[in-house]
Amino acid sequence: LSTRHSPEFTSIELYQAYADYTDMMTLTEKLVCGAAQQVCGGLELTYQGTKVDLKMPWRRESMSGIVKEATGFDFSLLENTLEGLQEARLVADRHEVPECMTASSVGEVLNLCFEHLCEHTLVQPTFVTDYPIEISPLAKPHRTKPGYVERFEVFVVGRELANSFSELTDPVDQRRRFEAQAKQAGGDDVIDEEFLNALEHGMPPPEEWALGHRSSRHAPYRLTLYPRRDRFPSPQEG
Repeated sequence: LSTRHSPEFTSIELYQAYADYTDMMTLTEKLVCGAAQQVCGGLELTYQGTKVDLKMPWRRESMSGIVKEATGFDFSLLENTLEGLQEARLVADRHEVPECMTASSVGEVLNLCFEHLCEHTLVQPTFVTDYPIEISPLAKPHRTKPGYVERFEVFVVGRELANSFSELTDPVDQRRRFEAQAKQAGGDDVIDEEFLNALEHGMPPPEEWALGHRSSRHAPYRLTLYPRRDRFPSPQEG
């Protein structure tokens, strides 16, 4: 159970052909700042006593860079080998990151460190970029960083506001990732053959973008950033 998640729908979602995640960062800034200016009359807001400055440009930093600030260790220097995984686990364990010793890749350990050590500290608008490939099965590989993908999430007051990534259009790579996911899930995941067939016929490289993704999928919550329990009755409350 969570006060920050709702499974119904995203507030806004779009796809743009021949765009990449850098284009979507610009779109995100303009859309959010434009809405704040119209609704709130300015870009300097106060949320539960915390001042938030939405003025552009927003900070942009890789996930490994943000985790390095918290741990003093650069995960991007590790190779995804058994030795690299062991070193990543030890670093995370020293910082008391839960479940790190059972993670199966360096990228998974990096993501755990980010979620437990860093996410809640991102008060001012921040684009967290370059996610590990293991947690982004539909995203295109990064053009210069092996093991990472071209994806970002925006965080404000410690919560996710938006998510975007360059869509993977390589059917061979996509099948490989689906098979790896199914194997990790013990064979319970069904591979989407229709989707793979569509990729094999070819499609233009698109960018996917969603506002309100995961943190909440209800517009009233997204506009206020209150926990869902404060906005919508739970089943126990009737």
